[in-house]
Amino acid sequence: MKGIPNMGNIMKQAQQFQTKLAKMQEELGDKTVQASAGGGMITVTANGRQEIIAIKIEPEVVNASDVDMLQDLVLAAVNDALAKAKAMMNDEMATLTKGLGLPNIPGLF
Repeated sequence: MKGIPNMGNIMKQAQQFQTKLAKMQEELGDKTVQASAGGGMITVTANGRQEIIAIKIEPEVVNASDVDMLQDLVLAAVNDALAKAKAMMNDEMATLTKGLGLPNIPGLF
């Protein structure tokens, strides 16, 4: 039948994609992004799996009478690091899926 793709080729492509996806996910675990808040007083490092792997807090920002500020800075830096990690993952997925003819579905990856 004309116009129907060969099922064997589709399965082969799916297996190749799955292999590439697994490799990409493994590599993303080794890639990191950093974000900071408070002029660098708080620095957060996240990996490509969107896991926080380090938080550095400069001693001068620790003030027992202003815990709220410290919490806000940590929260801002963590959220920024996770957003950067997600963007890195999305970029990698876009590279991986390029040429597959998939529609652009926002938020898919």
